[in-house]
Amino acid sequence: MQSISRQPVFSKISVKNQTVIPIEVCERPKLRPADILRKPATEDGILLDKATAGAEPFAMFSECTSDADEKAYGAL
Repeated sequence: MQSISRQPVFSKISVKNQTVIPIEVCERPKLRPADILRKPATEDGILLDKATAGAEPFAMFSECTSDADEKAYGAL
């Protein structure tokens, strides 16, 4: 098993609120392109982890859960 580095890994947020996830961070949870990530806030900061299969990435946005929204966007 690969040892976990305790050295901090940095990335910068762009003007479009985007960032590159460093390879050192992607390797441990075996992140791949198109994976869905969870980013829960904790008292210590933001945790980044791979979402489980079937996870609903937009569940926290309750304003988009009406019947009309489901009819219009349910098949996307």
